[in-house]
Amino acid sequence: MSVKQHFELMAEDLPGVEAIMKQVADDGAGGTSVFVGTTRDTFQGKRVVQLEYDAYTPMAICILKTLTEEARVRWAIKHVAIYHRVGCVPVGQSSVIVAVSSAHRGDAIHATEFLIDELKARCPIWKKEVYEDGSVWKGVCNGP
Repeated sequence: MSVKQHFELMAEDLPGVEAIMKQVADDGAGGTSVFVGTTRDTFQGKRVVQLEYDAYTPMAICILKTLTEEARVRWAIKHVAIYHRVGCVPVGQSSVIVAVSSAHRGDAIHATEFLIDELKARCPIWKKEVYEDGSVWKGVCNGP
């Protein structure tokens, strides 16, 4: 069986969860775990207006592939799809979606958690949190 992997950074709205779940679907998968990160309206008591993402896309894709390889060593996962927005992401919209399928739910859940945590820690994707009273860059290397 060949494994399916899809990694994409995109300026437009991310595909819907159902479409992404179809990308990782497999008749041998008893579980699919999906994480959807959305722009919330407050952070540490400040009102968030929007998030703005920038990325070094070729390196980010390379790191996402490496992270997926690391996850495959740790858990028996089948397929992976990771989408991340770049540009402006208003409150309520999705910034990132990670989907993983596996024969057993635990592997999918743990791999999904690992992938989103490591994406945030290691991918050259920077987030500018725009508040009503200012903004701040966050992410790997603390900004572009």
